[in-house]
Amino acid sequence: MTPHTIQRIQIWPVDIPITDPFVVATGARVTAQNLFIRVTLHDGAQGIGEAAPFPEVGGEDRPTCLAAATNLARTMIGQSAADYESLADRLTELSPLQPAARCGLETAVLDAYCRSQGVPLWRLWGAADIRDHQTDITIPICGLEKTVALSRAWYGRGFRLFKMKVGTDVEEDIRRLHAVHEALPGISFIGDGNQGFSREDCLRFAGGVKQFGGRLILLEQPVVRDDLEGLQAIRHLTGIPVAADESVRSLEDARRVVAMHAADYINIKIMKTGVIEAQRIAAYTRSIGLRLMVGGMLETRIAMGCSFSLVLGMGGFDVLDLDTPLLLSNDPIVGGYRYSGPRLYPWQESGLAMQVSSPTDGIIIQ
Repeated sequence: MTPHTIQRIQIWPVDIPITDPFVVATGARVTAQNLFIRVTLHDGAQGIGEAAPFPEVGGEDRPTCLAAATNLARTMIGQSAADYESLADRLTELSPLQPAARCGLETAVLDAYCRSQGVPLWRLWGAADIRDHQTDITIPICGLEKTVALSRAWYGRGFRLFKMKVGTDVEEDIRRLHAVHEALPGISFIGDGNQGFSREDCLRFAGGVKQFGGRLILLEQPVVRDDLEGLQAIRHLTGIPVAADESVRSLEDARRVVAMHAADYINIKIMKTGVIEAQRIAAYTRSIGLRLMVGGMLETRIAMGCSFSLVLGMGGFDVLDLDTPLLLSNDPIVGGYRYSGPRLYPWQESGLAMQVSSPTDGIIIQ
């Protein structure tokens, strides 16, 4: 047994209401139904992680995620947190269809290991870009007046890049963006279709935004994940950069997107791949000359802090979509990175530098 041997794992459910219903083209949520995970090492170091299943995107719900995390945790007792890469690979072999469960466990192991070593989590990936960074803000699919009201409120807090959820009604999507464009000077848009558009609808949407003079800097996953030819066509016919999100759930997926010239950006999300696989996808994306975006599901600052660690450590991320903690009604986390308007500020303490209260119940594996 070494100081880094995994000795105990605790898993418990957490419900956090969302301030406004999170409606996307493929579904809606009013509560973040996540799992928190605490890993304790032999030397007493503890790390925290988060699983944030989003059924409409990854196919996982909380019951299946909890079952997978519990089963995987049993295989981790007695393993060394220092072997986090091989541990992540083993978790993928055992449970390839449960990336959120794997992500939560990986994050907790990485946090515990870095706390044991006395280094920030971002130090694992280097220290390429240790500075404050700016995120966009997400506006869900909702009525015209609500869209403008939400956008105006975030604008007042300093946000200028608006990620607009679209993909259910092209003409209404255009009207919503037009109204925000008219109300708020100096803004830009990301159009996130969440696979909701057909190729033709996306071309109409992009043309409509161009017609009223909107600045649409990115089209994120406009068509279904397997339609790489559609992504390729939209890139060329609109002249607007395209980000592959749901199309990339593994390094092999990223290679296929590159081979098809289907995207300008790869959207890195630890919750759809696991942490180590996300880092590998990001490294490959950079090496091949594509650009990097980073996002998340309905996550607290635990999972988002892990994603921010990749940004700080690896560098090279052009678009940050690390806003979902701001969409939740409360923040159960103490410490770690912090927000000021659209800016995220890094930390220097060990691990994620976050604390969260443990419940009296939950599942304990030891």
